Amino acid sequence: MSALPAPLPDRLASILPLEREPGRAAAGRMLGQELRGWREACGLTLRDVAPIIRGSVSKVSRLERGESPPKARDVLDLAHHYGLGPEEMRTVERLLEFAQDCEWFEHYSDVTPSYLRRLIQLEGDAEEICVYENLVVPGILQTPEYAAHMVRAVMPSASAEEIDRVVQLRTQRRLRLMDGEVPRLTVLLDSGILHRRCGNARVMREQITYLLEAEDTAKVNIRVLDMTSGYVAAPPYPITHLKFRDGGPAELAYVEHINGANYVTRPRALDDHRNALSNLRIAASSRDKSRGLLNEALDRFTEGPDAP
Repeated sequence: MSALPAPLPDRLASILPLEREPGRAAAGRMLGQELRGWREACGLTLRDVAPIIRGSVSKVSRLERGESPPKARDVLDLAHHYGLGPEEMRTVERLLEFAQDCEWFEHYSDVTPSYLRRLIQLEGDAEEICVYENLVVPGILQTPEYAAHMVRAVMPSASAEEIDRVVQLRTQRRLRLMDGEVPRLTVLLDSGILHRRCGNARVMREQITYLLEAEDTAKVNIRVLDMTSGYVAAPPYPITHLKFRDGGPAELAYVEHINGANYVTRPRALDDHRNALSNLRIAASSRDKSRGLLNEALDRFTEGPDAP
């Protein structure tokens, strides 16, 4: 049997300033933060309230961290259990409306796994993104033809229409992230990516040229890990670290694997990933040298014997 909530202490209603409509990701994290605050004000634990939403402690925890799309029934059941007043209930309803609003990338749900759609949702609300890649150019900086070759490689049974839709998604994702001052983007590239051909030489020239152009902007910092300069204890998998500008958890790490992805928010595990990226930044070539390595790669694909 779940614990009954203690009466809410006398306090000002926790009404959030919503003059600027939050994005879906921000609304979900803000809603989770409010739910956590109201639960703690009632003196309840995650275990106490899990039965209220017919779920587990981890389900409540994900909801409070904004990592799971909020279901109206769960949120309203918790809000009523916490004894919220009319103004606080209006805040809940508005945040639910924003959090459940269909985002542009939902139109590609037929060709995009849910764990990647969640990352795209979070990217749109991030202030800073740091990406380490060891095999390919990160999806957020891929040109359409480079992306098409990558999709064919990892989805060999996909139809031409499915491939086109995935490429369209990646293109829109790249253009949206590059529009505006935030998020600021740091990309740590294993130097092997600049040697590993994806498609033909023309595709590689186009991709590397785009990286050079992106690096020229104020919001993108591309650093190359030159493995010829010495040993680097690099993770064997890509890592994306996101910092947020308002509401909810301040940061999280995204680690993708072959059939899914992990969203890392626990402090100790998050520290491990943050430290790994910090060590990679230290080991990476300077910005000027990285640009030189990009130009060298561009020359290889321009002057090579098999360059078309």
